[in-house]
Amino acid sequence: MAVERIEMALLKENPETLMTGEELLQHPELGHCELVDGRIVPLPPTEPTHGSIEINLGSELRAWARSSGKGKVSVGDVGIYLRRNPDTVRAPDVLYISNERYSQYVGSGFLNVAPELVAEVLSPNDPWSEVTEKVEAFLRAGVDRVWVVDPRLRRISSYWTPTKVRHFHEGETLSDEELLPGFQLDVSEIFRI
Repeated sequence: MAVERIEMALLKENPETLMTGEELLQHPELGHCELVDGRIVPLPPTEPTHGSIEINLGSELRAWARSSGKGKVSVGDVGIYLRRNPDTVRAPDVLYISNERYSQYVGSGFLNVAPELVAEVLSPNDPWSEVTEKVEAFLRAGVDRVWVVDPRLRRISSYWTPTKVRHFHEGETLSDEELLPGFQLDVSEIFRI
């Protein structure tokens, strides 16, 4: 794989050296990837349904954030430091960060403060063990909620902790008054393609 060849070339001089988030930023030729414990993890392109779900959820959250004036929403795999030394940089599909937390963002690279909410849209071949690992990593890093969007089951699972989870199904209203006061969205709208 091309990413593995590039990673090998970058680390050939010293195979014990791990890549940092800052170094990852300097290598756009690596393409779509994340960094886990200093190692590059390639991410395959997503299918059209994934992109539609991502923009549906992101645009509804963005409309709420703008009307409430409470924060910012990003889509498109914005890098977030989850850990340093060795660096782990994950890229959720959608994130919400309050103005208060965003004001703590230092620098111009990947986001170095945990957003309140991240959402991951599952792809058909995502192993559940990797999804669980990502959920736990986001929560350990200080993310308050992790939404796992499952197109196959047409459900959103909202994690407060690895074991405290609430499922929202089609016909129900996705909300979180504690985190997103006033935000309400019919789950069916997220899956409308």
